[in-house]
Amino acid sequence: MIYTAAEWRMALAEAFGTFGLVFAGAGAITINAVTDGAVSHVGIGLTFGLIVMAMIYAIGHVSGAHINPAVTVAFWLTRHFPARRVPLYLAAQLVGGLVAALLLRGMFGDAGNLGSTVPRGSAGQSLLLELLLTLVLMFVIMAVATDVRAIGQAAALAIGGTVGLEALFAGPISGASMNPARSLAPAIVSGAWEAQWIYIVGPVAGALIGAVLYMLIRAEHTTGGHA
Repeated sequence: MIYTAAEWRMALAEAFGTFGLVFAGAGAITINAVTDGAVSHVGIGLTFGLIVMAMIYAIGHVSGAHINPAVTVAFWLTRHFPARRVPLYLAAQLVGGLVAALLLRGMFGDAGNLGSTVPRGSAGQSLLLELLLTLVLMFVIMAVATDVRAIGQAAALAIGGTVGLEALFAGPISGASMNPARSLAPAIVSGAWEAQWIYIVGPVAGALIGAVLYMLIRAEHTTGGHA
């Protein structure tokens, strides 16, 4: 498939955005391990929220700042994103995450498994958590990214805040990934491959459900408002 120069720029933006997410977020976990907890769980949660917020502000106008394969797939399946760009975005997101994980390994070895997400407890528990967390996240993304009634400047705050919030309360159980690229990149580089299917199935299913749910609610609200 031949992509335009504009599409390649979008892909580069997605790669850089996902690089930033993994470098800062997984990096916070790695450095927390190296420094015996100096970053703290709260610090890790805030790091994830703040880096997502920053990347949306930085590249949202270029690529939409998906920086998450589950978001890209959900946008495509709900007809908010062209099919031809899906492989390009998914590849860019994974490459960006892998580069970040490789840099972290070069600096810190395999400390903290480079921030890999591993379920604490049963696989079913973490799977359900990842599905529900991503459902809520995608619902918020749909609200601020696809509804013209939403205030544009609030998108980064709303999405970053949601990521940070969910990381704070659910991180100790499932890792609060909500993002296959964020999980797969550190897992591939560190070799910590335990139950990684959870972090593909849960986020993709949750993102799709969240997108469809918002579409149903928005349609109902719009119809009611014009009755």
